[in-house]
Amino acid sequence: MAKQIQPDKTIMTNRRARHEYHIEDEYEAGIVLTGTEVKSIRDGKINLQDAFCDIRSDGAYLIGAHISPYSHGGQYFNHEPVRGRRLLLHSREIKKMARAKEQKGYTLVPLSVYLKNKRIKIAIGVAKGKKLYDKRETIAERDSARELDRVRKSSRRSDDDD
Repeated sequence: MAKQIQPDKTIMTNRRARHEYHIEDEYEAGIVLTGTEVKSIRDGKINLQDAFCDIRSDGAYLIGAHISPYSHGGQYFNHEPVRGRRLLLHSREIKKMARAKEQKGYTLVPLSVYLKNKRIKIAIGVAKGKKLYDKRETIAERDSARELDRVRKSSRRSDDDD
């Protein structure tokens, strides 16, 4: 298992990825961006809903991520909202991810975008798709944990009132 990633400030989290997939492993990657893309991401104008990662002969790429055009910039210098963006990873990490992706049922999904030392980073997860009953099980676990928290909180309140 890879080390836990400690972001300075989370910009966007792909909650759908954790709902749709079992995350086996996580990697931290830099991302090649233009100036207006950086400004838009810092404003929180990024969407990873339909995004995925692809391994090609010359490296890893983020496909399908939508970064809205920068609102304060002119039309001429703005970027294309949906385009393939190169991910900055070590070659050994790319090889590990490629091997994992070759296995049946595995894919590479972006989990979150965050700032780390004033640089924009992206967390990539090696994921296996969940079945419908797995999703229901996850929802049931989350609901039961929420109910337990409510009970604990109410019992603490009643103890404080005494």
